[in-house]
Amino acid sequence: WQKRWMNSEYKPDLGKFKLAAGRFYGDAVRDKGLQTSENSKFYAISSRFKPFSNKGKTLVIQYTVKHEQKIDCGGGYVKIFSSNLDQKNLSGDSHYYIMFGPDICGSETKKVHVILNYKNKPHPIKKPIRCKVDGYTHLYTLIIRPDQTYEVKIDNEMVASGNLEDDLDFLPPRKINDPTVRKPTDWDDRIQIDDPNDIKPEDWDEPEYIMDTSAEQPEDWDDAVNGEWHYPMVKNPLYRGEWKPRQIDNPNYRGVWPHPQIDNPNYSPDFSIYSYENISIIGLDIWQVRAGTIFDNFLITDDEVYAEDFGDETWGETKGPEKEMNIKQTEEEQERERVTEEKYFEQRFKKKLERKKESGNDRAVRNTVKKEEL
Repeated sequence: WQKRWMNSEYKPDLGKFKLAAGRFYGDAVRDKGLQTSENSKFYAISSRFKPFSNKGKTLVIQYTVKHEQKIDCGGGYVKIFSSNLDQKNLSGDSHYYIMFGPDICGSETKKVHVILNYKNKPHPIKKPIRCKVDGYTHLYTLIIRPDQTYEVKIDNEMVASGNLEDDLDFLPPRKINDPTVRKPTDWDDRIQIDDPNDIKPEDWDEPEYIMDTSAEQPEDWDDAVNGEWHYPMVKNPLYRGEWKPRQIDNPNYRGVWPHPQIDNPNYSPDFSIYSYENISIIGLDIWQVRAGTIFDNFLITDDEVYAEDFGDETWGETKGPEKEMNIKQTEEEQERERVTEEKYFEQRFKKKLERKKESGNDRAVRNTVKKEEL
């Protein structure tokens, strides 16, 4: 694999990949993949293949990811590059065509990235797509079609689909609000209004702060030094804030005013958004706090059916045994912990008995001595 993959050298302390199947797997040989091995490191590695264009063709990007370390913060995505990438200087600043895959950080970020480059600017998908976080191997697939539709699959099941132009902000909107039209002055879009029958209570107005008349002037108070003494101000327990009338449904509410739309003069369709020339490199450019992620079964093709079959023949055949092995390991570890805990408490109990026995012998000796002295 070292001959097919090139490590970046853009900085000396990049994390190292190793070939491994992990702590648990479905097949010890088939499940070997590129595994991150050092905590709190940037990783950058890439593999080159014969350049091609997806113009007029479907593009399928597929691979598997296993966060067996149950990652807390780090990337699991891949990037697709053109043939002119300098692989030895691959970094986060390297220009890429497509970025796709899971990204996890803390409790909030658990998403699948779909970012496409258009006119030298990355455009992320607007739909939220949640990634898998259970520690097992999962299959991620991105399909981009010539009709400018896309599909995202996890474990060969669709989780998102749509039109590239609609779901990524490549182009200006087709329609815009008509700037010559204004909302009618009599259009009432307030959902609720003040109740005209609600009257402020007469005893409502109270100051927020009042003087604390129970306070006494300190004996050492010097008016010449400290100025004239005044009662301190304290929070008024009767203060209820600013009075506001209660709200009621607006009987004249007409809903949100529908601003008339017109064709956007700045919009121009582009039917080549999906297309890239000289696709030639797949790479991993990621940061991980806790290492251990395994990347495997990389596939780039123009055949959706073949990609699905390939996923079934690789990930699909080992996912079951992998889970069984992990469950078995977990059960064995729990049993070892139980035995260790039992031994620990057994030893504590024995020591307690021994101390009690020794304490009893000491009392017997002391009693004997006392009798002899008597």
